[in-house]
Amino acid sequence: MLLWCLSYKLWFLYTFRVIGNPLICGPKAGNNCSAVFPEPLSLPPDGLKAQSDYGSKGHRVAVAFGASFGAAFFIILFIGLLVWWRYRHNQQIFFDVNEQYDPEVCLGHLKRYTFKELRAATDHFNSKNILGRGGFGIVYKGCLNDGTLVAVKRLKDYNIAGGEIQFQTEVETISLAVHRNLLRLSGFCTTENERLLVYPYMPNGSVASRLRDHIHGRPALDWARRKRIALGTARGLVYLHEQCDPKIIHRDVKAANILLDEDFEAVVGDFGLAKLLDHRDSHVTTAVRGTVGHIAPEYLSTGQSSEKTDVFGFGILLLELITGQKALDFGRAANQKGVMLDWVLSVKKLHQEGKLSLLVDKDLKGNFDRIELEEMVQVALLCTQFNPSHRPRMSEVLRMLEGDGLAEKWEASQKVETPRFRSCDNPPQRYSDFIEESSLVIEAMELSGPR
Repeated sequence: MLLWCLSYKLWFLYTFRVIGNPLICGPKAGNNCSAVFPEPLSLPPDGLKAQSDYGSKGHRVAVAFGASFGAAFFIILFIGLLVWWRYRHNQQIFFDVNEQYDPEVCLGHLKRYTFKELRAATDHFNSKNILGRGGFGIVYKGCLNDGTLVAVKRLKDYNIAGGEIQFQTEVETISLAVHRNLLRLSGFCTTENERLLVYPYMPNGSVASRLRDHIHGRPALDWARRKRIALGTARGLVYLHEQCDPKIIHRDVKAANILLDEDFEAVVGDFGLAKLLDHRDSHVTTAVRGTVGHIAPEYLSTGQSSEKTDVFGFGILLLELITGQKALDFGRAANQKGVMLDWVLSVKKLHQEGKLSLLVDKDLKGNFDRIELEEMVQVALLCTQFNPSHRPRMSEVLRMLEGDGLAEKWEASQKVETPRFRSCDNPPQRYSDFIEESSLVIEAMELSGPR
């Protein structure tokens, strides 16, 4: 600005010559009182040099001032943007309390839905859209605005005492477990009174429902698919136990919680929800959560779960795949109050007698691999040993199902005496007797996952 003013003054002096002062002339003075002639103004050489030096100095001052001001402005702007970004980053709006926030806000791949959006997707949670009922809540089939099919799990009996931060932590933990054989959590919704989880829709339902395809007039799962389901489930559990950080214990491994995608690939569902529901620092609880018939003996007696608890449940799952029966149904048929240890003992007896074909699901009509049948039965018996320390890890189970190390493991297990209760004079030899004598409150939950 200073440089421009100086330039303008020099131009004016150079262009015009002023004679007289029109302000002091009278009205009759005529045209000679004051006149302005566009004529070059001659300046002395010394004066021109001084003016030039002054203009050069003014130019340098103007440039320096402008550069300093611009630099200061951009620094202040950058600091302001940085402070604003950090504030927005720390103010992560994660919960949909009043439904006024942008529904497109995401955390990683996890999307936050509004309750209104999920209510519309499920036709106001219409009973016709129910896919399953379980201990964690009801699962509905839903269709989003873009046509995507989803399974919406509406959690029930959620203990609010843990607060929003605890819920956020557990949901984030579940969402970080990503594996092709695990059901991916794709979104969630939370309000003051609701907790909902959103999963991809599994078109082929659960293993439990497909094992009873004859009831619905559908072809039964063939043997190859049953073996593939066993392998896929094992891979998913190996990831949860040994590759996920922090590790996740499922606590209710069963056919109803193993889902099948469009290619009949096994997908483990409902993992992590037991801790989400309890949200305690320890796995020790005052009430055992699980499905009667699938609960490991040590979990029933102490309320403490571990990886070996899931191994026991996987062994029962293998028997369900082989026989086509629900564990609970078998227990009722045997008048054993829905428990499984006696079934395991009877399977072991049939194995010793070489009559394993009697176990196989009649819907297979004899179409099964007898060598693979014996291997699966042996793995199931290893997984369901009464003493959890004698059970293999899931990584060992997977290797044995793939044909590596089963013979050695089985031979070693035959040298181990069947564990008994040492603290009782008349120890219970049946799982059902143990349940009757247990002082724990057993919650027989069907923790069925979205289908």
